[in-house]
Amino acid sequence: MEEKKEINETEPESKTADGKTANALRKKEYKVLNEETRSKSLTKKSSKTVKYIDMIVGKKGIFALLKYELLTSCFASWPGALGIALRSIFFKMLFKKVGRGVTFGKNLTIRHPHKISIGDYSIIDENCLLDAKGFSNNGIEIGKGCFLGRNSILSCKDGDIILEENVNIGFNCEIFSGSTVKVGRNTLIAAYTYLISGDHAYDFIDKPITEQEGKSIGVEVGANCWLGAKSMVLDGVKIGNDCVIGAAAVVNNDISPFSIAVGIPARVIKSRK
Repeated sequence: MEEKKEINETEPESKTADGKTANALRKKEYKVLNEETRSKSLTKKSSKTVKYIDMIVGKKGIFALLKYELLTSCFASWPGALGIALRSIFFKMLFKKVGRGVTFGKNLTIRHPHKISIGDYSIIDENCLLDAKGFSNNGIEIGKGCFLGRNSILSCKDGDIILEENVNIGFNCEIFSGSTVKVGRNTLIAAYTYLISGDHAYDFIDKPITEQEGKSIGVEVGANCWLGAKSMVLDGVKIGNDCVIGAAAVVNNDISPFSIAVGIPARVIKSRK
């Protein structure tokens, strides 16, 4: 069962693009990440088939299992233009919703596909992972005209990922959601970028970190943004519209609209206005 709490989070004073000081105290609601939302729940004693269905297929029943196995085994690895054509036809039966003209590259890893929607003319490149796993989440929603570069990962642990229209994600990126990650329309995310909606607790030294409850506040990236290569956006961050985040920056505080931010941690150095 999903559990939410509220915390008062005191943050260091930071300046917005126009030089004004941001509010240092704000309330954030966060979702508790407990054993139900972690992969550890799949290590409990049960058959390999049950674990496979829980982790990969998502829907119980022999028909759902057979449909998943048939479609992925027959078409996921088929090379060339014929493979793309076959997947565009038959993968519509696998996902929650697939729009017109969607292109699927080969060797995709797909988990809980009944929770994944893909808009018209989007492209999912080779070797990507779409993982909508969860017990109470809505899953992954990819808008119209999006591009997901090869080897990139969209991973849910009972969270949701929303990509609005025309989002372009480079190769080897990862978006992880323990609650909600939302990326606004026309945003460009360069290669090796990581958006992290979740964190581990480490309060108790007599208990392994893997057994302590974590939390997820969520991540929001506005419209028309550009996140440079190898940048990292941490849990609880909101990046406003029309921002530019420099390569290898680590964003751990909110960034106001039209800002250019660089560094570790990321600091606003200029306004685009």
